Amino acid sequence: MSDRTEEPEDQGALNLGLLCYIAYRALETRVFQAVADAGFGDMTVAQGRIAARIAPNGSRVTDLAGQAQVTKQTAGFLVDQLEKAGYVRRVPDPADGRARLVQFTERGAAVVRVAREVEVSVEAEWTKHLGKRGSDQLRHQLTRLREITDPYL
Repeated sequence: MSDRTEEPEDQGALNLGLLCYIAYRALETRVFQAVADAGFGDMTVAQGRIAARIAPNGSRVTDLAGQAQVTKQTAGFLVDQLEKAGYVRRVPDPADGRARLVQFTERGAAVVRVAREVEVSVEAEWTKHLGKRGSDQLRHQLTRLREITDPYL
């Protein structure tokens, strides 16, 4: 038995965060390509990253800013652009008459449908590559990791 601290087997191995990011970036690239191919090429990546955080019943700009880790001004600017392009609308928040929610329009909902189809397709490819058991294990472990990494849980 040795006193020394265990070191990673491969000092050049990528950290888990970067490995998760690489997979996410590949998924995001496929989604944005499909969205553009479906005729929604006017949506920028920055706009899409805000739009991806809109809850089914709508979200406040301040919540979108926090989740996207951008300033309220940046989130507001991106929502303004999405609104001008017809992807979202602002409506009164039923829980607080002074606040407004950002909700998808039909055009925005069409983009969401395209994105979801690609997400399902990419997950199927990843499951085929990893195997059902490996994919299930990965999902389980990443879901557990959310417990200590996701402030919006």
